[in-house]
Parts: sequence; structure tokens; C-alpha cells
Amino acid sequence: MSLIPTIGLPKDRAGQFIVDGVADGYEAFALIQAAHEIASDRPVLFVARDGQRLPAIIEALSFASPGLPVLELPAWDCLPYDRVSPGADAAARRLDALTAIIALARKPHRAVILTTANALLQRVPPAALVEAQTFHARPGNQIDMNALIARLENSGFERVPTVRGVGEFAVRGGILDLFAPGWTEALRLDFFGDTLESIRAFDIATQRTTGQRKSMALQAMSEVALTPETISRFRRAYIEAFGAPSRDDGLYTAVSEGRRFAGMEHWLPFFYERLETVFDYLPDAPVVFDHLAHEALAERHTLILDHYEARRKQADGALKDAVPYKPVAPDLLYLSPENLIASLGPREVIDFTPFDQPEGGGRKVYHALSRQGRAFVEERADPNINVFDVVVRHIADERAAGRRVIIAGWTEGSLDRLGQILAEHHLGNLKPTATLADVDRLEPGQAALAVLPLESGFETDRLVVVAEQDILGDRLIRRSKRKKRASDFIAEASALSSGDIVVHADHGIGRFIGLRTIEAVGAPHDCLEIHYAGDDRLFLPVENIELLSRYGSDSAEATLDKLGGGAWQARKARLKRRLLDMAGQLIRIAAERQMRAAPALVPADGLYDEFAARFPYEETDDQQTAIDSVRDDLGAGKPMDRLICGDVGFGKTEVALRAAFIAAMEGFQVAVVVPTTLLSRQHFKTFSQRFSGLPIRVAQASRLVGAKELAETKKALAEGQVDIVVGTHALLGSSISFKNLGLLIIDEEQHFGVKHKERLKELKSDVHVLTLSATPIPRTLQLALTGVRELSLIATPPVDRMAVRTFISPFDPLVIRETLLRERYRGGHSFYVVPRISDLAEIHDFLRESVPELKVAVAHGQMPPGELDDIMNAFYDGQYDVLLSTTIVESGLDIPTANTLIIHRADMFGLSQLYQLRGRVGRSKVRAYALFTLPANRKLTDTAERRLKVLQSLDTLGAGFQLASHDLDIRGAGNLLGEEQSGHIKEVGFELYQQMLEEAVAEVKDAGEVQDGGWSPQISVGTAVMIPESYVPDLQLRLALYRRLGDLEGTEEIDAFGAELIDRFGPLPEEVKHLLKIVFIKALCRKANVEKLDAGPKGVVIHFRKKEFPEPAGLVRFIGEQGSLAKIRPDHSIVFIREWPTPEKRLAGSAVVMTQLARLVEKAA
Repeated sequence: MSLIPTIGLPKDRAGQFIVDGVADGYEAFALIQAAHEIASDRPVLFVARDGQRLPAIIEALSFASPGLPVLELPAWDCLPYDRVSPGADAAARRLDALTAIIALARKPHRAVILTTANALLQRVPPAALVEAQTFHARPGNQIDMNALIARLENSGFERVPTVRGVGEFAVRGGILDLFAPGWTEALRLDFFGDTLESIRAFDIATQRTTGQRKSMALQAMSEVALTPETISRFRRAYIEAFGAPSRDDGLYTAVSEGRRFAGMEHWLPFFYERLETVFDYLPDAPVVFDHLAHEALAERHTLILDHYEARRKQADGALKDAVPYKPVAPDLLYLSPENLIASLGPREVIDFTPFDQPEGGGRKVYHALSRQGRAFVEERADPNINVFDVVVRHIADERAAGRRVIIAGWTEGSLDRLGQILAEHHLGNLKPTATLADVDRLEPGQAALAVLPLESGFETDRLVVVAEQDILGDRLIRRSKRKKRASDFIAEASALSSGDIVVHADHGIGRFIGLRTIEAVGAPHDCLEIHYAGDDRLFLPVENIELLSRYGSDSAEATLDKLGGGAWQARKARLKRRLLDMAGQLIRIAAERQMRAAPALVPADGLYDEFAARFPYEETDDQQTAIDSVRDDLGAGKPMDRLICGDVGFGKTEVALRAAFIAAMEGFQVAVVVPTTLLSRQHFKTFSQRFSGLPIRVAQASRLVGAKELAETKKALAEGQVDIVVGTHALLGSSISFKNLGLLIIDEEQHFGVKHKERLKELKSDVHVLTLSATPIPRTLQLALTGVRELSLIATPPVDRMAVRTFISPFDPLVIRETLLRERYRGGHSFYVVPRISDLAEIHDFLRESVPELKVAVAHGQMPPGELDDIMNAFYDGQYDVLLSTTIVESGLDIPTANTLIIHRADMFGLSQLYQLRGRVGRSKVRAYALFTLPANRKLTDTAERRLKVLQSLDTLGAGFQLASHDLDIRGAGNLLGEEQSGHIKEVGFELYQQMLEEAVAEVKDAGEVQDGGWSPQISVGTAVMIPESYVPDLQLRLALYRRLGDLEGTEEIDAFGAELIDRFGPLPEEVKHLLKIVFIKALCRKANVEKLDAGPKGVVIHFRKKEFPEPAGLVRFIGEQGSLAKIRPDHSIVFIREWPTPEKRLAGSAVVMTQLARLVEKAA
């Protein structure tokens, strides 16, 4: 390790030492050196000042010493004395680490244990009990499945129909699916009786297994284990501490009944005889404290005492709506910094500091000999200097002086780009390296590229590290995680539930009642029961489920049709005519744009790359795709018309910036149109910052600009002196003319009315248009979905965005005070949103009473717009701490300092509203919190509960598009042309409307044959066709499977679906095999235009749709070849005579006949 200078710590001498000269970013290297010197064969504990430093230190450790085992012990991710439990993931990572530490104490070897100041102060359950809670299993073991299920429920897992997330398990017959926290994959345990037959890993997105595993180790989910002993100990201790519990004490009641209670971990000391500290787990490991760690410990302890006092006060003068909370004495659950030092005992204790320490004061000082690297701050700030040139010179000088140079990037992607730009500035000999040893082996005159997430670089005598942030300024990059697939979510949301209004393509609007099993031709058959007007019933076989579509969400006004009445068919035909007209107009508009030429804009390479490098994030895949499509569109020489649909804060603006850069550098003007003055100001700021130092002039036109300045801007626009103008729809006014407008960018398009859009259309006959929106209005989305305009989706969140932590809790004044104050002390602001204007006064009084120290601004939509803008601007500038408002904040405001959102009576909001609102926070790199409060003593309605559940599960970012498509379903898309917003959708329901519109567009485009999608072959073979309840017990899941079956087309898809079923639910029962076979026959029937197929013991009768067959000559030949075994009946149906005594034979035989007919059609085609 010759690149890291020795520190010279004494071996095996307990005592307190100081190591100075540990520069920022050098901690990991110094830690390895110190561990090497004093503990080459036992673990070392490192205490970081906060949890955000850990990931970077872990990466640096694996770079400097690849084989070193590293354990991470995080703190609980909730407040002291909180009402919520620590997140499942944090709890599991803690227990994982504790289990590993116990093993280490038994068999010591070299390792580094990383923890934080907060985690260190927390007492932990006794080691013996943590160990007893771990559960090991391998295939072949005897395990009682029911005992395992009970154990999972006790330790806090949630039982669900399909495992999609951490902390869930699902039971189907002898199969147990399980995704435990701390695991990287979910496991599927296959039992035969009480024997564990196999352990397979599976992918939660597809539910398919991915491989076999030899064993599994299951930690407890929580530090509180509910066993009879701990429960009785808790009851005793609780009564001793607080006297007899009152009737409404939810915690006491829940624990007594053996149920888990949210936040019960905060009473940890009551469950165990005594708690231990992390030091008890590691009796003789040396402890290293990060710079400022002692200060962090003291701060945290004060915070703990504050919270304790607040809870105690609240318990005395409880408010009417609040649920009681009796806190445990802080000494029982936490260490104080004094106790902490005392409990260290005789061991080596080392403090790191970057500053030089004078000798003396009883503690020996050693030197790590590193110093802060050069951060090119002045060069970055000076517009006349290219910072890359300076960096290249600096690196060349250091190399010449014989030192090793490492250029450290945050991620592979950003490092790659940095390397390219440096190479363009003539820095040669760059070599990617993975470890410090590789750097040591470099030739003289080479420099290393390494992925090292350092905030800033450092230097030692032999080593220089230049960090990405030194060169490019602050970066915001974090690791990205796997996301839940969007399609799963859509499937969950569009699932049918009993009582929904549905539309049958042939019979119109009815009400779905549920699944029914009916005896048909002597065999059971699953059908969907649908009720129509006049109590008529229709039973639709499950294999024809695709004839059904959901009506949409505002089903209250839907009137049911009569079965067999002609009204529905007439309505459908009338609508089809109208849609065809509409499609014709749309296509005409689109075609005119195709015929027109627009200037092809191609960027100059080097400049464009440098502009792109100023973007302080790494592009996500979707974002990169969107940027590429926009570049291609701009270069194609036809007017671009692209909708970029991405979530709030997902980097849509970056796409716009790059498009604007390309257009402006080619000498065209760019207009950016936004709905509100606030947004215009914000975009103006963003654009001015990114374009500073480039020969491009950015101006703004909105109400916030003085009249004189506005007049100048107008003049400059007409003369072509302004390259980019940002403004509200004032830009669309007739008084503004452009010299040569090349690109129009419309942001948050859902806020513009039809009139504005018409004026935009005039502007844009040969202008490139880029539309940005998070939740596009249904109409725009519809245009994109029907293929009239191009659509790019950005569905992955930027790497550094942490998902907003969403808490749902009863209204609790203390939690609210707590949340608002915490945000204020973080230096941020909060939103407080209420559902109705009438609630504003009540909450305003409540805030004045509970948090008198905060300044509250009140805003709602009925204020005069000028006043509203003023309040919003003041809040934006930080003059208020809390913005109390109705839902007007949901549109497009981006206030990076606002990171807490409280929603009053969350059960009264709609889904997309809650989602949009939640997207207002968490726009910067600090963790944001959303608190949804519910009335304390009232039961929620089912839908409200479902809505909040969905939101909590949408912790993954980027569900805006799914919500928009829901919204399209909820509100319908209106007419796509001009002002006649129509009730068309009301007539046939949403999904069918979508489908008919797509068909109409295809017909007019004349994209080959127009598919008539509204029919489905009927097949009866007299076999059981269903997914039995014993095979898939959960009704919603069965329906979802049926819906997916309806969409399957080719053999491959059907086989894959079968394989997935076997994988998820075990071997296929007969009925399901038949069902798959019938789906296969049905696909063939569609090809051959067969609308009805009846098979019986004596053969099969086939009816053609509209009595037509695409290839009549071939059919006649085929029937001729059959001789007496086939005949044509007077009603044009065909009979094939066969001997098929059993259902299996009928299925196989029908498949053969249909395959032959389908082949005839294919040949003809």
C-alpha cells in the first residue's frame, strides 16, 4: 500500500489518539491504513457523522482494499419518539449487521464496521435474542409451513396475493413466496408436506423464477419480537411506568393481543430485560470517530431530549383529536454522550480531523499526511477561462512531478463523459482502473480514471486525486434502484371489481357482478356475470374477456343498455362515422405538417458535448432516449411535434434546454411558453444560468417584467437580437412578432386553453414544437397514443431523487408541529394543503396555536391572480415558512427548498391530485417527507383507503404517466379538434372509445387493412375451462390473469404464459391446460375469420363471420380433399365429421382443423 503514507499508530495499546491531516474524501484511505496498523486480525468500528457519507465511504473502501469485508449498521430512519416504525429496509439492514457482528465477535478477522452517530446512540436488543430470531433453511429440511407463516406474521411481514415488494409474502398451496428486507432477490419456497423441496429465486417484475438457491437465512423483520415472554414483560413494564392504561391506548391493546403496532419499536426497552450497546457486541474492537462525529452525537442527544419533553407535555395536556403517546425515559432507549464515552472501556479510540492539531493535552497526535486537493473554483466562476484546459494543465504538472494522478467520477457514465471531454482537451494516456493497486502499477506519465464518489479531491506526497465535483461543480448523483414496472401498476389499477360499469362490444353498457362458474355442455366454465337494464343477464365466457372494456370512472351517470336492443349498435355506428371524420381532419393536419419542410438543425459536436456536461446529473436512460429522439427530429428537416411526458422534476427541462441550445446555436429563435409568471421566472433563471458564457441572449416576457423592459424585449425579438425568450402566454399575443422562430417549447401544457393552442398552431406551421408535461391533459395523451404525434416517456427518476417518504397517520398535532419545525431547522419550507377553502381558517388557527414560531402564508384559487402571484413569489423567495393552501399548488411550481408536505384529510383527494401534490416536494437532494393526515376517530371509506395504499406503494418515482392514463380514463379525452369538447366518450365508455379512435386513425392513414377489433370467436368444446379457485385463490388475481389471457396472440406468448403459471402457482390443473388450448384455437379462429366453433363427439361445426372466408378457392379445394368428411350447410357453415369421444381429442382435433384453415389464409396473404 505504498501510495498511502504510514500513520505510525502503536499496536495493542489502549488509549485515545488523534490522527490529523485526514482531508475530506481521504477518510476511507486513512481508515484502511489505521486498521492495518493496529488491528490486522480483528474488526474496526468507524463512526461517521451522518448516514449520507456511508455509501461513498463503502465505495472508496472497496477501491482502496477490494477484499476487505465491510458491514454497515444504519440508524432507524425515523425521528426519536415517532409515531411510525423505522422503515422495513432500515430495520432489516440493522438486524443483518447485528447478526454479522455477533458472528465476527465469535471468530474475529479483519473487517470494517461502518455506523453513524445516530445509530451508535441507540441501544440494541441483547445479542443472544437477536441470534435466536434468525432462521436458516436448506432444501430437504423438515419445516412446518404453518409455523413458518405464523413466524412471518409475528415478525411483521405482510401477506399479499402477489409479492411485489420487500417485506411481503404470499402463500399458494405448497408454494411460499417471500421477499425479506436485506435480500437482493425474492425467494420461492416449494414444500411437499413438511419437507422443503426447493428454494428458487424469482424476479418480482415478471414473477418468473431465475435460478435455484442452496440455502436461505431469514432475519427477523424488527428489533421487537412478539413472543409470549416479551408481551408479558411489556405489559408489566408499561403498567409500572405509566399506571393502568386507558381504554383507547392502541399500543397496549395491540401488543397484548400479539399484533404489531405502528411505532412500537420506540418502546423497545419494555420488551427485554436489558438492552445492550453496539460496544457490548464488539468488546475489544478499536473505534474510529469521523471528523465532527462527537458534535453530531451531542446534537442528536439534545434532539432526543427535546422530543421526549414535547411528548411528555403533550401527554399531560392532550388535545381533543390526538391519540395518546407515553414516551419511554430517554436513558432506557438511548445512550447519552457521557455514557457513550464511559461504555467504550479500555480500547483504542481514534479521532480523525482534517486540521493540524498541536501536540499536548494528554492525547497523542499522529499524522495522516493528506491535504485538500485543488478545487478549480475561481476558474469555474470566470466565464473567460475554460476550466477543462486548467485541469489538463494541472494534471500534466502533477504527472511530471512523478505523482500518481486519479481522476474520480461518481458513476461509470459520468466518468466516461469526463474522460472524453478531457481527451478532447488533449489529455492523453488515461487508463481506467478498478483498485488502488492498479494505480500503483501505472507507467510514469499515465493518469488513472476511477469510479470514486468523492465530494472533493485530496493529495498526499505520492498521490493526487481530482474529483468530478472539483472540475464541474456540485454533482447530484446517487445510486439508482430497481423500479416497479409501470405495466404492473396499470394492470392493478384497471382491474375489474364487482359493481364496475363495463362495456361489451356487442351489447353495450352493463354492470359487472363477478365471476360465476356455469355448467355449459356438461362441463364447468368460468363466466363473467353482467347485468343489463330490465334485469337482463349476460354470461360472458372468460376466454372472450377482451370484448369487455371498462366504461371509465365517472360511471355514476352511465345508463345501462337493454340486452338485444338496437340502440347500442346505432350509437356505435354513429360514433364511428364521427370518429372517422375526426380522424380524417387529424391526419390532414398531421399530413400537412409532414409535407412542410422545417430547417434541419444539427448541433456542432464539441460545443454540444460541453453544454451537455454542464448538466449536473447523469442522464437516466429514458431521458437520454428522449434527448436523442429530439435531436433526430430536429435534424430530420420536418417540423417536429413531440410530447415529452415525464414526472415532475424528472429532467424534462434538460431536454428542452438541449433542444433550445441546438436551435439557438444554429441561429434560430426559441420561444418557451409557460402557464404562470412564477414558472416563467423559474425557467428564465434556469436558462440564463445554463447559457451563461455562451453567445446567446435570453430574455423574459411576463407580468413580472417592467413595461419598459418588456417593450425592449419585443423590439429585440422582432429584430432578432434575442435568441431565447421565456414567457407566459403573453408571448402568443398578436403584438409580438419573431424574426425567425425555429423552436417552440410549451411547458406544462395541461394549463393552456384551446384558444391558446389554436394561436400556437398558427405560429407553428413550419416551426419545431416540443411539448412538456407531467400529466398531459387527456386530449394530448390521446393524440400521442393514437399515433398522431410523437411521444417520449421519461419514467425513471433522476439518480439522486430519493423517493418521498410517505406517512399516513391520524391527525396528531404533535407530529405536525414536529414535522414543520424539523423542516424549518433543515432550512427548508413546507406546504400544508387542505381540501376545501372552508378548512383554511380552522387550520390557520391551529397552526397559530401549535407553531407560533412559523410564518404562514395563505393562498387559494379565489384570490385575485395578482395577489396570488405575489404570495407565491414571496414564498418562493423564502419570506414565509409554510404555505397553507388549497390544491392550487399542484401545478408545476418548483421550489427546491420546500421538502415537506402535509395534507389535511387526505381521504378527500383524488389519486392524481395526491400524486401531483406529492411531486411538489423532494426536488433537491435532501429526503422529502409527505404526511397524509386522516381524521383521528373515523373509519375510512374503502376507496380512500385503496387510493392511499396505491400512493404509498408508488413510492417509486415516475408514476405520473400511469396516473395520467388513469385520468384519461377518469375524465375522458374530449374532442381532439378545437372547441367542441364532446360527450362522445360518455356514449361508449373510455377504453372502447380509445380502441375505435385508433382504428379510425389507422383506417384513414390506410395503414394496410383495418382491423375490426370488436368481435371475439365463440368456442364450445364441452370441457372445463377455468382457473380453479383451488389453484389461484385470490379473486382479483384470477381476473387479472383472465384479462391477460384475453390479450395473448401467438403460440410463443401462450407457452410463455403457461410456463409462468407453472412457475408461480405449481403444475397446471386439467382445466387450465384446456383454457390455454382454447386461447390458442381462438387465435387461429380470428385469423381464419371464424366466429363460432362447436365441437362434439361426432365432429365440429364452423361458422364464418359475415359468412366470408378470405380465400374461398382454397376453402373449396380443402373441402373437396376431405371428401365425405366435410360438407357445407345451407347457412354457409361447414361441418367436419370426426370421431372425438373425449374433450381432449376434441380440443386437439379442433386445433388441427383450425390450423389448416389458418394456413390457407396465410398462403393467400
